[in-house]
Amino acid sequence: MNNGCASSLKRIGVFYDGNYFLQVSNYYNYVHPRKRRLSISGLHYYIRHLVAKEENVDIKLCKIADAHYFRCRYSAQDASQRGNQLYYDRVFDDILMSEGVITHYLPFKNNFGKKEERGIDVWLALEAFELAIYKQFDIVVLIASNGDYVPLVRKLNTLGTRVMVLGWEFEYTNDEGQKVVTKTSQDLLEEVSYPVPMHTEIDENEEDSEIVDNLFVSNESTPKPVIATNITAAAPKSKVSIASEDYQEGEILSLKNGYGFIKHPNNNLFFHYLDLQDVDFNDLMPGDPVEFTIEQNIHGQDVAKNVRKIE
Repeated sequence: MNNGCASSLKRIGVFYDGNYFLQVSNYYNYVHPRKRRLSISGLHYYIRHLVAKEENVDIKLCKIADAHYFRCRYSAQDASQRGNQLYYDRVFDDILMSEGVITHYLPFKNNFGKKEERGIDVWLALEAFELAIYKQFDIVVLIASNGDYVPLVRKLNTLGTRVMVLGWEFEYTNDEGQKVVTKTSQDLLEEVSYPVPMHTEIDENEEDSEIVDNLFVSNESTPKPVIATNITAAAPKSKVSIASEDYQEGEILSLKNGYGFIKHPNNNLFFHYLDLQDVDFNDLMPGDPVEFTIEQNIHGQDVAKNVRKIE
């Protein structure tokens, strides 16, 4: 470090498009061979590591001054009807809070019965630009993929603020047999100072393998639902296990990429990991006994909902 620039503190502002981050984290947890979610603390260290390399400074001089997480989320009433959604939202809020990440939430908007995100990307852009002026970030890191952020990047460039984008590219077949492709906007990548292909960093970066591995939550630290623990201990199993006459019993037939099938006399029933209650998808195995309700999906097909493992 031979000049003043190289020895100065690098102030980093991190801005999460929460829906995109969740999509990527779910991909690594349910589809990618790692079968683990992204770690906020590990990601922040990796960001400091990348900035240190790009700016040619010691990592000790690369500090995350601010981190902000933006996402639309369900109302309390809607979340309470989606199994343990309220619990998992609170767990993730605790994780963000422990890492000093400031959360910004908007409610989903109803569009003819369909939940849609509206306005969250505009809010992210406005906050990022305002804070870049006020706090004079040297680097703004966007965990986002949308080309709608191009105007934000151009505005940040006029301030002399370098922009780093962490982007992923992957594809897989979802539970409905459709091909899902995730890519970062090429227009966005061309505007930023430091485009980072994270899928390549994770799969091919052998030099920083230990730091890459720390990008993921260890299996031992994955939070497990504990809501029903006291209830089970205080009441007979028959009262807890079968909440109503609508519940049926079966066993797991197969599991794959965040979804699976349950043996059923007429037709094997499909279920998605979002339909699980009081159990993590990664804790299930073929042959496990489960109880569930039967509902119809948008195509009129019977599927399993409210799936719970029978201990």
